[in-house]
Amino acid sequence: MAAVTVERTDSPTDALAAAGAHLATDPIRHNLVLTLLHSRAAQPEPGRYWVVREGDRPTGLVLQSPLDFAATATPMASAAIAAAVDAIVTAGVRLPGVTGEALTAARFAGQWTERTGTGAWPVQGQRIYEVDEVVAAPARGGRHRAATEEDLELVTRWFEDFGAEIGDHRGDLAPLVARRLAAGHLWLWQHDGPAAFAAVSDPVEGVARIGPVYTPPGRRGRGYGSALVGSVSAAVRARGTRCILYADLGNPIANSVYRRLGYRAVAEGLRYRFDRPA
Repeated sequence: MAAVTVERTDSPTDALAAAGAHLATDPIRHNLVLTLLHSRAAQPEPGRYWVVREGDRPTGLVLQSPLDFAATATPMASAAIAAAVDAIVTAGVRLPGVTGEALTAARFAGQWTERTGTGAWPVQGQRIYEVDEVVAAPARGGRHRAATEEDLELVTRWFEDFGAEIGDHRGDLAPLVARRLAAGHLWLWQHDGPAAFAAVSDPVEGVARIGPVYTPPGRRGRGYGSALVGSVSAAVRARGTRCILYADLGNPIANSVYRRLGYRAVAEGLRYRFDRPA
């Protein structure tokens, strides 16, 4: 077996150059990491990137950006995960958690607790879905439209409300929402005013990702969110782009809605939170 090595860089461009070809071999499971790398290359933000190799061949990547966020890891074998954790701990980096495909995240958390003497516990299970042919979803009136500058304050508040609901607090979201609005990523379902929103990422290696999706509590139960996801998904597929989304496994309604729209399960993910050392 070839030796496993880990190379650290603070440059997303260098990380892409080193691991991009490997990431492109599975653009569905690697979509989140690929999107983050391309986003950071276009809009610089502090980050740490660890490229894992077996011999000369890249086999995985771990990233942390912003620097107070949990790490995100691509699927890796046990030896690669152990080497990545060892390199991160040895460098004195203290991660608040990790997100990744279920087996990788669990093994990463296990290695982390052994190396640091801390605890780890799963805080969210996720499922990756892909749709080939979208099944239209009815709504009680309305249509989808692109978000505009006039929607910025509302959509920013909805991003914040969405994060609060899932326990993901990210500080000031206004700059992120403004960038996504300017890039044409944000869509609304319009019926007696904005009723739901969905974001869609730029395609990376032929794959676009929908999310987050949010309907405020007072507008739920009318099919606005599912109609919006169906419309946006159909538009993505009409361009010949593959279309995926992440769903919280703890939300049976959302999972049922996505399956009715034609989405099929591809993989499961886990998010772990780590204790700080005693």
